[in-house]
Formats: sequence, C-alpha cells, structure tokens
Amino acid sequence: MNFQDIENIELKFLTMDDYQELKDAMIEAYPNMPDSYWKVHHIQSLIDKFPEGQVAVKVNGRLAGSALSIIVQYDQFGDNHTYKQITGNFTFNTHDNSGDTLYGIDVFINKEFRGLRLGRRLYDYRKELCEKLNLKGIVFGGRIPNYHKYADECTPKEYIEKVRRKEIHDPVLNFQMSNDFRPSKVLKGYLQGDTASNEYAVLLDWKNIYYETPSEKAEVKKRVVRLGLVQWQMRPYKDFDELMQQVEYFVDSVSWYRCDFALFPEFFNAPLMAKDNHLSEPEAIRGLAKHTEAIKNKFSELAISYNINIITGSMPEIVENRLYNAGYLCRRDGSIERYEKVHVTPNESRVWGMEGGTKIKAFDTDCGKIGVLICYDSEFPEMSRILADQGMDILFVPFLTDTQNGFSRVRNCAMARAIENECFVAIAGSVGNLPNVNNMDIQYAQSMVLTPCDFSFPTNGIKAEATPNTEMILIADVDLDLIRELHQHGAVQTLNDRRKDIYEVIYKKG
Repeated sequence: MNFQDIENIELKFLTMDDYQELKDAMIEAYPNMPDSYWKVHHIQSLIDKFPEGQVAVKVNGRLAGSALSIIVQYDQFGDNHTYKQITGNFTFNTHDNSGDTLYGIDVFINKEFRGLRLGRRLYDYRKELCEKLNLKGIVFGGRIPNYHKYADECTPKEYIEKVRRKEIHDPVLNFQMSNDFRPSKVLKGYLQGDTASNEYAVLLDWKNIYYETPSEKAEVKKRVVRLGLVQWQMRPYKDFDELMQQVEYFVDSVSWYRCDFALFPEFFNAPLMAKDNHLSEPEAIRGLAKHTEAIKNKFSELAISYNINIITGSMPEIVENRLYNAGYLCRRDGSIERYEKVHVTPNESRVWGMEGGTKIKAFDTDCGKIGVLICYDSEFPEMSRILADQGMDILFVPFLTDTQNGFSRVRNCAMARAIENECFVAIAGSVGNLPNVNNMDIQYAQSMVLTPCDFSFPTNGIKAEATPNTEMILIADVDLDLIRELHQHGAVQTLNDRRKDIYEVIYKKG
C-alpha cells in the first residue's frame, strides 16, 4: 500500500469480529509454517484473560497487523523455556494478572502493509502497556527465519553477531533490535515446526525504566526531587551550640522550601578548632573530632523534626585511634548511614595524619538511590562508577577548597562524573576565611547542581549554580525519570556502551 492511499490508521483492541482477517494475515505471515494460525478458541482465551494485551492496527478499516501478549511471573520459567511451556501448552493458563513481565506471544504485519512502520506502533503500545501496569519489562522469543540459509556456516550465536554487525540482513531480528530489544540468549528447540529458524529463537528483552518495586508501606517514591545546597560561610563561633544554631537555620530554610535533601560542605565545623589554635594541627583536628558524635545526633534530630534527608558534609572522626574524614546520611525516617573519604589529600595526610577509608556504598532513600563522595574522591572516576553500578541516581559531593584552581578540579571532575555515570551531581562548599584556624585559612566555592549533557538537560550541563564566594542556599529540582530515559534513549549511553569485555572496575572491599 502507498502512503497516499492511507486515509486512517488506528490501534484498537482485538475482538472476535476481527478473527477471519487475523487468520488470513497469519497464514500469509507464516507461509513456511502450515496450520500456524491461532484457532478461534485461542484468540477467545487471550481476549478473555487479558483484553488489554491483544491489539490490532487497522489501515482504512482493514486489519494490517496484530500483537498478542500475556503477563507471566517470569522467574517461574526462567530463560530456558520453550514457546509451549510459556503458553501453558497453548492454553495461556500461564497468564497471571499479578505477574511481573509482559510476554510477547505474537507480532505480525500483513505483507500488503509492510514498509509503513506499523510494527513500531505495536511495539510502542506494548512498552506503554508495560509501563502502565508497572511490569519489569517485556520478554519474548524472536524467530530468526533467515537462519536456515546460514546454518551450515555459522552457529546461531555467530548468526546473531553477524546480524548485529550488519553482515547479514535479518528483517525480523534487525527490526526488533532497532526497537530497543536486547538479545540475551539463544533458545534451542523454542518453537516446534519452525524449520526456517531451525527451531532456534533469540530471547529478547526490554527493561521498563519506570518500574517500581511494589511496597506494602504507605509511601510514595518521589520522581522529582528537590535539592537544597548550603554554601556555608566560615565564621567564628563561640561554642558548639552557636554552630549548630546556624546549622538549624539553614535546615529550617531549605525545609521551608520543601526540599528533600540538604547538603552541607566538607569540614563545615572547622570554626570550632579556633579555641585549639595554640595546639599543633594534629592535636587541633583531633580535638574537633570530639564533637562529631554530638553533631551527628543533632543532625539526625533535625532530619526528623524538619522532615528532610540531610547529608552532613564531613567531619574528622576517630575510630580505633585512627583519624578519618567521614560524614553521615541522616534520613528523615530516623535511620543513619555513614560514608567516608577514601582518598585523603596529601595535605590531610601530611599535616593531620588522616587516613583513607575503605567503604564505597550507594544508599537507598525515599527519593531514589544516592552516593556521597567527599571532595577529592570525586576526582577518581572509579569510585563514582562503582556507585553507578549500584544504581545511584544522585551523587552528592561535599567539598572544601581554598583556591580557585582547587575548586575547578572538583567542579570539572563532578561534571565528568555526571556525564559518564548518567546521574545528577550536587556539590556544596564553604566560603570565607578562618584567620584563627591553622591550615584552614581561606576558602573558595561555588555550589551547583550538574547534569548529563543530553537533550533533556541544560546544554551546558549546569542545572543551577550559586553565586561564587557568597553565603547562600541553592535550591534545584531534579527529575529522576529523565535519568531513566537517558539510560535507554540518550544520544550517547555511557553506561550501556562500556566495553566490559576488555575492562572492568572491581570494588575489592565490597
């Protein structure tokens, strides 16, 4: 059919009134498989069990193609099933309304209507249905009807690779892969009687990036998350209480704007070292570490009372007589997680005797999965890659830099982390001077929220940025669904395209 002959294209739920056209189309679609069409009782069963899963595309009122589907609990079958098994010996009793996977039973386009990209409409409908029903994804066994021509010269696996490399043209497999379905396994003996495919099939899957694990808790996972970054002014405080009063002021401020996270900088509590300025630097920093437990407890109280998740920046902490740079995620539900700086700077090691930690962990929150890297750690791409592999959506970087070139290292590396890990990155630092605290004299910062550089994000990768060297809060909303879409539909896909066959990042302590 020519484009100029088309008056109307519509996608409709399949009904039994469509059966004769459906039968004729199937006979034409599978000429090498006699009696391959579904009988009346098969179609009636599918419509009765799962009407939303059975659709037809019609052109000028004529049935041009169809897609048939069921829902299954996929782990009951696994990746080594046959067509007969997945359909319950063609009874479709395997359909389960409470299952987790949409399984494709059949897709075909009448030969007369090929070339109009109607198959894409059917696949797009399946994807939308999968998202609507909150299923994990779509799975089906794809025929490779041209394989019989090459069976004497290559295995099914080699055939798939040649199709992928465009050395062999397979209209079915090529079309499926162009619609974001990923070949994951060769199925032997999948469909009895499919001689064109030598009874082989390719197991193809598509992941629903919007899938949410069902929860019995009365909670909603937020998709648009509001970040509150505290660009902290270093100033003298007479005591611990006055410092925490300023902390609460900022928590109150970002909470008033209904932020989901508050991010404080690295060593924001350094002003408390002023009273120990007569001591050596190693003694003074250890004196500051005595406040860490109390600060952590106070932050947890604030997280609960102001209903906000708080990343506490970082503080010196002594564990078994060893000095670390660590911080805490204080969730609004009262739970607390610890993170630590793995790479300490030469200055931290030489002047204070600080040691690097060993923990690299992404944390679950009510607003997605997050990671925290303290300052210098953001300059080591392996760490954020490990967090990305753990499912991180947002990376928080509390930092402390004294000069503009030091800040530029953190800022530029944070931008790289956003691009290469397809995530949001929020960085927050301190500004101002501390003339009465040795080794903490001056600070330079510009807090900001960074994004990947793709069409759904700012072209320069900057979602929001604070005024440099000015005490303030920066508030920005980030949409986690944009990250999900980027993983599958980005102009480039840095996570998916990694060459794991030639290199790998391994977390040895995990």
